[in-house]
Amino acid sequence: MPKPPGDDSSLREHFAWSYGMLAMVHAAVGDGKSRYEPLHYMIRGRFRNGYISGKIKMRPLHDDEKTKIAHATTCCYCGRDAKLSLDHLIPQLRGGPDSADNITYACKSCNSSKGSKDMVLWLASKDRFPAILVFRRYLKLAARWCEEADLMDTSWSSVPDAALPFDKRSLRVNWPALPVHRLWPDPPQT
Repeated sequence: MPKPPGDDSSLREHFAWSYGMLAMVHAAVGDGKSRYEPLHYMIRGRFRNGYISGKIKMRPLHDDEKTKIAHATTCCYCGRDAKLSLDHLIPQLRGGPDSADNITYACKSCNSSKGSKDMVLWLASKDRFPAILVFRRYLKLAARWCEEADLMDTSWSSVPDAALPFDKRSLRVNWPALPVHRLWPDPPQT
């Protein structure tokens, strides 16, 4: 089994690993599986290797806009449908763009709690993992920012934390077991 990239690996390799894992999880959840099958591991490997070699690219953010519109009545972090506000997925205070691509819907409670924190690490601090479709958007935005800043081929350890609008540790987050994952967050039980 391939190992996650280390400190000397490039940001491109970290994005390839994270997005490959995301593709594997997305395929398994979409297939309604409770365990990964060989096909899912093949999807992860194919994406990872293709992204590193430049033969495969992340799909455009346009796909994620459709998801955002389809779920415009629920918080992208907790699934609640009350008191929604707009939130920058990658915080503007950290250098995230003030663009439609980076804006999502969040309940006021999540928006206030998250503040300018990195979305992935904020959810991890609450023992939660981002919904697949939210994490996909986040990774695309972070990767696009690194591409534009010409940092993709820089080693993970060489990039100062303050140079990024997201926390690079989010590319090394621990992935929970498959049954925990959801395409979109389930609303809280009442």
